[in-house]
Amino acid sequence: MPELPEVETIRAQLAPLVEGRTLAVLEIADPRWCLPLAPEAVVEAVAGRRVERLGRRGKYLTWELEDDVHLLMHLRMTGTLLYDPPAATPYGRVRFGLDDGHELRFCDPRRFGTGELALGTGARDAFFAARLGLEPLSDEFDGAALRALARGRRAPVKAFLLDQRRIAGVGNIYADEALFRARIHPLRPAGTLTRAQCDALADAVRAALAAGLAAGGATIDDFRHADGVMGSFQDEFLVHRRRGEPCPVCGGEVVKFVVAGRGTYACESCQPRPRRRRRPAGARVA
Repeated sequence: MPELPEVETIRAQLAPLVEGRTLAVLEIADPRWCLPLAPEAVVEAVAGRRVERLGRRGKYLTWELEDDVHLLMHLRMTGTLLYDPPAATPYGRVRFGLDDGHELRFCDPRRFGTGELALGTGARDAFFAARLGLEPLSDEFDGAALRALARGRRAPVKAFLLDQRRIAGVGNIYADEALFRARIHPLRPAGTLTRAQCDALADAVRAALAAGLAAGGATIDDFRHADGVMGSFQDEFLVHRRRGEPCPVCGGEVVKFVVAGRGTYACESCQPRPRRRRRPAGARVA
């Protein structure tokens, strides 16, 4: 699934090409993309409006159109947004025609991607407030903020990082890479992190995301840049998808296990597995 670096890569590529242009045509070939709204309602609201800004919030691309109209796109697992793709490009679900004759096409084999309409800045902000937490590349994200979010939480720290309501934009790849950088085991309960570990983890999240951005994102299956080129961060993974390979720090074996339903990779020498608490003598299981 495209995560923050992949979505930001697409935004940075497309922004100079679409900002200031008019969205002359919007064709929605798959009504599922904008449910529960009908495609006609979305087209009526956005077609013919100037693109004032192409932004990003978490893993969402945000089309900020004139008259305070917002189209919020999520690529989900297999979505790609391509600029002037070949006519035979498969799995096209939505076509954006610009007034300069260029077009973007949203292609999505598994049809999980979505488009949401928000009429007004207030509606847009309310939509995101209910779904997304801190932006990890913002000034507000640091060790203190991370510790406050994690306080009292028993869920594994990997699951905590994947919760978009806490931290927006971090997914499976960057959670594994950040936890390795911070030397924290993915199964450690989030609420038990020390102040120093929260500081290290905040720095590691930012470092992992920055590395992904510098490499143009990671292409494991479907992700492509707007021009169809693959990202290269997969060639720089420290632990993710490296089961059985030597740890780049200690040489130990990278292992794979499941956390929060997601395949998870770690070096359990560099990231010691948390100890199970022993039950006090005489305690009984309810």
